[in-house]
Amino acid sequence: MIANQLSPEIYFSASAAQLFRKTIPLFGALLLWIVAVQAQPATDAHPGDPQARVIEGVSNATVFGLGQSIRITGTVKEGAIAFGGDVIVEGAVDGDVAAIGGSVIQREGARIGGDVIVVGGIYHHGKAAPDRDPQSVTIMYAGYEHELRSVMREPFSVLRPQLTAAFLGMRLLAVLFWFIISLAITAAMPNTVSRAVARLQLTSLRVALIGVLGTVVVTIGVAVCLLVLPEVIGAVISILALLLVLVATLFGRVVIFATTGRWLQRRFFTRLQSQSLTLLLGVVFWVLLASLPYVWPVVIGGLLVLSLGLALTARYRISWKKSATEKI
Repeated sequence: MIANQLSPEIYFSASAAQLFRKTIPLFGALLLWIVAVQAQPATDAHPGDPQARVIEGVSNATVFGLGQSIRITGTVKEGAIAFGGDVIVEGAVDGDVAAIGGSVIQREGARIGGDVIVVGGIYHHGKAAPDRDPQSVTIMYAGYEHELRSVMREPFSVLRPQLTAAFLGMRLLAVLFWFIISLAITAAMPNTVSRAVARLQLTSLRVALIGVLGTVVVTIGVAVCLLVLPEVIGAVISILALLLVLVATLFGRVVIFATTGRWLQRRFFTRLQSQSLTLLLGVVFWVLLASLPYVWPVVIGGLLVLSLGLALTARYRISWKKSATEKI
C-alpha cells in the first residue's frame, strides 16, 4: 500500500494511444525535413579554401591542418589530415587522406595512394577517374560540414549553441523522439516504471551513487578487457557494455521524465490530469535544460549517471520499501 501511495500511476488511455499514433508521422516528417536541409549534394566543381596552407616540396611526415585547410602541391610520403578544413591534393600523397569537418579535393593529375576518409564534407575528384590505388577504400559521411568545421576551429562553441532554425528543429525533434520512446516504454512496463519513479523520489542520492559506481566499473572494465583479453572477446564485451548503456539511457530517462513531469504537475499544473501530458512536461523540461549554453554537458552527464543507477537497481526492492516506511 505504501508503494501505491508514493509511486505515480502511469497508464495509457484511449486518447494517449491515439496521440502515440499521431506523433509518429510528425516525427518522420520532421526528420526528413532536417535531413533535407542538412544534405549537401556534391557538385562538379569545388574551389576549396582559398586561405589554405600550402605544402610544397617533399614532406616525409604526416601533414596536419588544425583548424585550417591544407593544399598539397608537392609530395607527402605519409598522410594528410585536416580538422575543420579541406585537404586539397594537387600533387601526390602516398598515404591516407582524411578531413573531419571539411572535404577532400583531388585535382586532375593528383595522386592519393592510401584511403580517403571524409566526415562532414565530400570527396571530390572531378569528372575523370581519380589516380588511386585499386585496393584503397573511401569512407565518407556527408552532412553537417559547417557545424563540424565550426566545432573544430572553435571547440568551445559547442558549449554555447546558437539559436538557429536547425538548432530549434533538432530540439523539437528531440522532444518528439523522447516523448514517443516514453509513451512506448511506459505502455510496455507501467509497473516497472512506477516502481522506478518511487525509488527515484525516495532515494535519489543512493541511485546517483550507484550510477557513478556503475559508470566507473563499466568504463574501467571495458578498457581492461580490451587490453588483456583477446580482441574478439574484448569486442563482444564492449558491445554488451554499449547495449547496457543504451538500455539504461532509454529506461532511465523515461523514469526521470515521468518523475519530473509529476513534480511539475503537482507544483504548477494541479488541474492537469492527463498522464501523457504530464510525461510531455517532463520531456520538454529536460530537453530545454539540456539546451542551455555551458550547462548541457553537466545535464547530459547527470542524466546518464541517474539512468544507469536506475537500470542497475531495477529489480532491487527490499531497501526501497524500507526507505519508504522510514519516510512515512
